[in-house]
Amino acid sequence: MFMPVRQLAEAIERLSVRVGKSGALILPLLILTILVNVILRYVFDIGLIELEELQWHLNATVVMCCLAYTLQADEHVRVDLVYNRLGSRGRSWINLLGLVLLFLPFTGLLSWHAWKLAAYSWELKEGSPMPSGLPARYLIKGMMAVGMTLLMLQGIALLLKSLCHLVARRAD
Repeated sequence: MFMPVRQLAEAIERLSVRVGKSGALILPLLILTILVNVILRYVFDIGLIELEELQWHLNATVVMCCLAYTLQADEHVRVDLVYNRLGSRGRSWINLLGLVLLFLPFTGLLSWHAWKLAAYSWELKEGSPMPSGLPARYLIKGMMAVGMTLLMLQGIALLLKSLCHLVARRAD
């Protein structure tokens, strides 16, 4: 009975892991960009807006790709004063209540506004306000929307797993 629900949760988690690991592959490029920017600035006294903005875009992409992966891996920040002292059923209840009352409303609202912001930016064909800055700022705003939506989906996966755990334990 719970198999389709659990399979949906696991499919979302696989997506979170794939996107997170793919996003982490951007880190060497980010490090290289920072290194080149520092050398140009402090050795040759050359500052390039393009490199500054590229750093920002790469960093934002890594963060947005890895948010859901971090939640899936249970490596996120949590206040563990009570949580660690509870059994698996108590933890499932804490997760369920936290997800329903706090996490999902917050990520849902953020996702909704991020998509509106990305769509507006796309409509304007928004670019950097700096003359030599990067074009297509709407791409990074779209990445924010994707990242927040994936984070919300990962929260739904955790909610489904918590529900399955609570219902399965109750049936025992």
